[in-house]
Amino acid sequence: MSMNRKSQAGLTLVELMVALAIGSFLIIGAVQIYNQSRQAFVVNESIARVQETAQFAMDTIEADLRMASNWGRTSRSLTVEGRSIAGNTNPNGLPEPIDCGTGWALDLAMTLDGENNSYTLPCAAMGGLQANSDSFTVRRATVVPAPLQAGRLQIQTTRIQGRMFADGNLPAGFSTAISASTGQPESTTHNLLVNSYYVAADSNLIPGVPTLRRKSLGIGAGGPAIVDQEIAPGVENIQIQFGIDVDEDNTVDRYVNPGDPVYDPDAAGFIPGARVMTARIWLVVRGITPEIGIQHTRAFDPGDVNLGVPADDFRRIQVSKTILMRNART
Repeated sequence: MSMNRKSQAGLTLVELMVALAIGSFLIIGAVQIYNQSRQAFVVNESIARVQETAQFAMDTIEADLRMASNWGRTSRSLTVEGRSIAGNTNPNGLPEPIDCGTGWALDLAMTLDGENNSYTLPCAAMGGLQANSDSFTVRRATVVPAPLQAGRLQIQTTRIQGRMFADGNLPAGFSTAISASTGQPESTTHNLLVNSYYVAADSNLIPGVPTLRRKSLGIGAGGPAIVDQEIAPGVENIQIQFGIDVDEDNTVDRYVNPGDPVYDPDAAGFIPGARVMTARIWLVVRGITPEIGIQHTRAFDPGDVNLGVPADDFRRIQVSKTILMRNART
């Protein structure tokens, strides 16, 4: 009996305190590991979201820029009848949306154009304008042939010429018959695409967040119309520069800011034969929500602007890319 009672004796106070201390250290370590893992997850998710926004915005712009000056069967803007010409923004009297200015949709000679650190189109920017951000316009046609559609600005093209129209009828002098020599239609129909990109200060999808938007040529109840589309909330600044070939050797000789007269046929400083060959794009993208503890140590300097070192708690990245115009070479 004495031995049984002795074998059933409990822990001493010292043993209990040692066990509690060891257990507390283990719990504290587990909690710290959890907090660190949670913090790393939040940071990685934030970085991934910002990178994803930048990639989506860049892919959207790149697809448009790369196909600038594509009119279907031809890439020669000056062979398309109905485009704006000097002194006459609408020579064929086509139904043209003029909210963004006369010639906005029909100035095919300016396949790429823009404004340096500003937005001057007469059509109001949705959500206000982000300061020190470029705006630019891309003009082209759909790559895939489109069906005839009344009320939409379309282009009928062969390999040597084209014509703009909007009544849904095949223009006179053009045929869609299959050529005996090539086995392809003699001409094809393509929708005219015009997109003007800019950065708005306030997103409709996520209020209080800057966003990339664009004015796009579409179709409304009364004919061609302009639609404002929100593309990527979180884009805070966009900069673009055009690579210009001034001596017609199919190589870039200089980079200029949008609005430079060197590539504008109607400007006094135009260099005959100058063509936009490439576009260099910079994007500054910020997170949607603030992150406590972020310390910015570098200034963001996309293109020709210096935005300085941010003084807030939003994560940011700066990305850039140079895009070749597939239809620019002679």
